[in-house]
Amino acid sequence: MASPPSKFKVTVPATSANIGPGFDVLGIAFSLYLTLDCERLPTGATPNFQMTYEGEGAKDVPLIAEKNLITKTALYVLSTYGIQSLPPLKIHVSNPIPLGRGLGSSGSAVVAGVLLANAAGQLNMTQDRMLDYCLMVERHPDNVAPALLGGFVASFLRELESEEMEPASIPRSEPTRNGAALPPTPVTDIGHYIQLGWAQEIKAVAVIPDFEVATEDARAVLPDVYERADVIYNLQRVAVLTTALSRSPVNTDLVFRAMSDKVHQPYRKHLIPGMAEMLEQITPKTYPGVVGICLSGAGPTILVLATQNFDKIAEAVQEIFERQPNGGIKSMYKVLDVVTQGAKTEYSD
Repeated sequence: MASPPSKFKVTVPATSANIGPGFDVLGIAFSLYLTLDCERLPTGATPNFQMTYEGEGAKDVPLIAEKNLITKTALYVLSTYGIQSLPPLKIHVSNPIPLGRGLGSSGSAVVAGVLLANAAGQLNMTQDRMLDYCLMVERHPDNVAPALLGGFVASFLRELESEEMEPASIPRSEPTRNGAALPPTPVTDIGHYIQLGWAQEIKAVAVIPDFEVATEDARAVLPDVYERADVIYNLQRVAVLTTALSRSPVNTDLVFRAMSDKVHQPYRKHLIPGMAEMLEQITPKTYPGVVGICLSGAGPTILVLATQNFDKIAEAVQEIFERQPNGGIKSMYKVLDVVTQGAKTEYSD
């Protein structure tokens, strides 16, 4: 085996999942990146693992290899190849992706962990094999698929046989209230996906309020059974939306109507104060440039797709947050491009 490069850098984009009617199906990669700057340490170095972290969550994110989501994922991947520890390594993490806000922070961390294992262990995994590993930790392909692949992605999981799911408790990357055993070595072809077209003039305005919504809690409010009419409603719109977002010039009215949802947003509105008002008031007629508006992932970030007037649109959403009861809600916003390049690893001597 060739001597490994002494330095490498892992870059993973933030994502938004669901995209209106595309619940658990659609995801987008954004121009906001989690990065890992990695340097191999000499054999026998003490300590043989060093991790530093800056950005979102810097005060709370654990820097122990077995507890940090990135390195914990990497250790899992390596263990299935018979490698029981990371090589001597110094890692600096830079993370501008807000945690617990619906911009795929956990999915990006899982993807980063898989790429870290691939580089550190010289595993030479294909992109599809890396996706298998991502999906054993983060069970929602609508986040990890665009983070790994880039662009606008539709995806689904194939149904696994019971023996392929052993042990029964597969850990998810979002915090859970009970422990879980390590997942098994993934079988192949867990996830299936297609990268869709995207009209380049459409940017994403992400308005990020100053509170978190746990994915676990956002899932808990969803019904176990849906009305047939609501399922049909979403199927019709997601079929139109996936093509409409690729067409240039953008048919604003068509996209806006196709962004409507009856499967998850109506049940989550009470978790995000002001959301109902935003969906009603932020329209192409009231704010020229608006193409569509939806909850980003499980929230609480509000995602507005737009072609112009980005700052004005963001400020309108922020104003609704600010006038909520009990002193209002502070927020920030980011104007993001949809990027076709997904996660990557760059090597240097």
